[in-house]
Amino acid sequence: MTPRVLVVGDSLSSAYGIPRDAGWVALLRQRLAQAGFPHRVVNASVTGDTTGGGLARLPAALAAHKPAIVILELGGNDGLRGFAPEQIRKNLQRMVELSRSAKAQVLLLGVRLPANYGADYGLRFAQVYAQVSDATGVALVPFFLVGVAETRDGMLADGIHPAAASQPTLLNNVWPTLEPLLNATATTQLSGQTWTQ
Repeated sequence: MTPRVLVVGDSLSSAYGIPRDAGWVALLRQRLAQAGFPHRVVNASVTGDTTGGGLARLPAALAAHKPAIVILELGGNDGLRGFAPEQIRKNLQRMVELSRSAKAQVLLLGVRLPANYGADYGLRFAQVYAQVSDATGVALVPFFLVGVAETRDGMLADGIHPAAASQPTLLNNVWPTLEPLLNATATTQLSGQTWTQ
C-alpha cells in the first residue's frame, strides 16, 4: 500500500485564486516524485474552513485515506472571525490526537493574522500553534507564510492569500520539517505490510 500524505487545510492549501496545479500542494506532489519518495498526496483542504470544520471532517478522511502523514493547516479563518484562541487550540490538539490514533505522523503549519486584528489577539492567536506543539510534541512550522506575507508582491490583491509565484516558497517553508516524516514513513509497516510504490 502506498503511503499517503493527507493535507487538511483551508484556502492557503486549496490554491485559492490561482490555478490548482500551481498551489504548494500540487508542487509537493512533484517534489515527492523528483526526490524518489513513494508517497501520494491527498488534498482535503476546503476554502473557508475552520478548525471546527476540519475537526468534523477529519475522522472520515482518516478512515478513507489511512494516511501515513497528516499536514494540518488550519486556524486562519478562526482568527479572522475572532474565535477564542483556546477553542482553536483545543480543536487543533484534538485533530493531532485523532491523527495519531490513526497511526499517522502529524505536521502542524502555523499562521498569523494581519496587524489590524490587534496586537493582543494576534499574539494569543499565534501562540496557539506553539502550545499545541509543546503539548503533543508534534512537528511544527511556526509561520507557514514566512517570506511571503511580509511583501505585497507575494500576495494576491486581497492581501490574505499567497500569489502563484509564492507557492514554491510555501513548499520550501514546509519541506525541511516534512522531509524527516517522509523518511520515517517511506518504509513504515502497517498490518505486517511494508509501504510500496
